[in-house]
Amino acid sequence: MLRISIRESKTERLLVLEGKLIAPWTSELIKTACEDPENHPVCNRLLIDLSGVTDISLDGEEALHFLMVKGAQFRGGGVFVKQVLEQLAQRVPPEDSN
Repeated sequence: MLRISIRESKTERLLVLEGKLIAPWTSELIKTACEDPENHPVCNRLLIDLSGVTDISLDGEEALHFLMVKGAQFRGGGVFVKQVLEQLAQRVPPEDSN
């Protein structure tokens, strides 16, 4: 099971994740991260706190990679989570400098 807590301000959406990042909860994470309840830009910044994540499946890695490509920033997590994020960051194409 995965608990997703949302904290929002005018400029930031913070998602605090607790539990296992596995299917079917990965699709819920993407939906929650990308939802726009008032048809306005969600926020200038999406921050995902992984401190409470205990496991990440391949599906979970793909969800994190998708959010990383979309510009999400991550914080927290133990050695395992940080290693997963480092590996995913290597797959993200570099930003165009033009």
